[in-house]
Amino acid sequence: MSDARKQLRKLLNSGYTMAPGAYDVLTAMLVEQAGFSAVYMTGGGFSRSNGFPDYGLLTLTEITNYLSRTSDAVTIPVIADADTGHGNAINVIRTVREFEKTGVAGFHLEDQVSPKKCGHYEGKLIVPAEEMVGKIKAAVDTRKDQDMVIIARSDARAGEGLNAAIDRVSAYLDAGADLGFVEAPRSEEELAEITRQEPRAAFCNIFEGGKTPPVPSDRLEAMGYRIGIYPSQTHRAAIRAAQTVLETLKRAGSAADMETGIATFQDREMAVRTSWWQEQEANYLQLDALA
Repeated sequence: MSDARKQLRKLLNSGYTMAPGAYDVLTAMLVEQAGFSAVYMTGGGFSRSNGFPDYGLLTLTEITNYLSRTSDAVTIPVIADADTGHGNAINVIRTVREFEKTGVAGFHLEDQVSPKKCGHYEGKLIVPAEEMVGKIKAAVDTRKDQDMVIIARSDARAGEGLNAAIDRVSAYLDAGADLGFVEAPRSEEELAEITRQEPRAAFCNIFEGGKTPPVPSDRLEAMGYRIGIYPSQTHRAAIRAAQTVLETLKRAGSAADMETGIATFQDREMAVRTSWWQEQEANYLQLDALA
């Protein structure tokens, strides 16, 4: 667990890291296999993979079960979405305890009212800054492994404006958070202004269709960002691919025409390292036979 956390700490000081989003364990494995240095376990993606919108409808134990399996399946650092900490500062204590057990390398905690909404939905409500400072302090004091990265997120841009959101993140960083995150800035100029005013707010969220423009990684790095999450690209790709195959199957009675555009049987098995499991099976069955 600590090794992955140390890896994430090193990434914070080594330029800009892209952390694609994963909505299940298999997607996280694919992120690692693609050569990325970190993976983001998107709360919204996990909600949608369970048939819900990103409205904070899943329980703490549902989320930690998913995080534990993911951390066990990959060797790269896992950055998790802790939403609001599932309540007030007392709930944050329990959330941090449970998140540490999963092996995730870091997580972000936001200042929305619980239950939260996707940071790019309308109608978000924000808790007072003083309440969020208390929640950050609770997270920092509860953390046992000092390598665990605590990321403080503010969703105040929509209701209070950019400067207020930056001020909030600065207060959360002063309370002990390791990295700041202003959610949903609305232009490249706003992205640049965030790190100009608060260099520690070096975490950003990039995906097509949200309120923040999809700025290329080299420009984000030049602005001073250290980690960018790309939460929904893999999920949107999977949704569209599945819809296309299903439409073809329904129309033609076969998906044969799609075979050149989808993973082969071998691709599927390589993704989950079937050959390794087969080797273990052969090894231990042989030992049993000789006993």
